[in-house]
Amino acid sequence: MASLYDIPLVRLDGTPSSLAEHAGKVLLIVNVASRCGLTPQYEGLENLYRSYRDSGLVVLGFPANDFAGQEPGTDEEIGQFCRSVYGVDFPMFAKIAVGGADRHPLYAALIAAQPEAAFKKDSKLRSRLAGGGGEAGAIHWNFEKFLVGRDGFVVARFAPDTAPEDEAIRSAIEAALAA
Repeated sequence: MASLYDIPLVRLDGTPSSLAEHAGKVLLIVNVASRCGLTPQYEGLENLYRSYRDSGLVVLGFPANDFAGQEPGTDEEIGQFCRSVYGVDFPMFAKIAVGGADRHPLYAALIAAQPEAAFKKDSKLRSRLAGGGGEAGAIHWNFEKFLVGRDGFVVARFAPDTAPEDEAIRSAIEAALAA
């Protein structure tokens, strides 16, 4: 399997990219959407980025329209929304698919590395998704989060409804930064 760093990506502005430009950093990779009940998490993601970027954290947003059409806009519209409404400064990438036959290779690799997301015991989203079918390891919804260590390996996967400011995420980031 190729390294996560080798997978071709495209930034929101259309420029070619890859995770290699962030090698040696801790990455929080999130599939995002602008019209989701979880969209306010953009604020928490930006706060995490601002709090930990000088220590080596990079938050990376990957817009996806896989769930209930909640990311219908163009890359330009998505960028404008994120900057104007939530002040997003962390790197954002072109819209991709995170599920199904068109799943982006990055998400195929992330899921292969960490097949299940950690849900909180009291997760309302988990109970709403129960029995919803879908393939094993599939992304559950918008705002699922993968934490990648400085070595390029996935160290954690958090459920969509685990807020960026949740202690489980902050502790995992701090441990990855210290490693």
